[in-house]
Amino acid sequence: MPSLNITYSDEEMQELRAAAAAAGTSLKQYVHDLSLRERQRQQFVRYAVSWGELQRAEFDEAFPDEIPPAGRHQGAEAA
Repeated sequence: MPSLNITYSDEEMQELRAAAAAAGTSLKQYVHDLSLRERQRQQFVRYAVSWGELQRAEFDEAFPDEIPPAGRHQGAEAA
């Protein structure tokens, strides 16, 4: 099974150990899960941004006063 040998400073290790203890897991399990959570977070952010872009026109139409001035179609000259 593939593995990594990662170097941490003493302070970083101390912080990781404390976080693992607070989570009630071993240091190895905590670091493993942390890397997977980051991948899941990135996937979620990509999906959320994509969904937001698909909904932008509908939102702008429903709430025209919520459109930031820089995003208005009239441009700065209309202000």
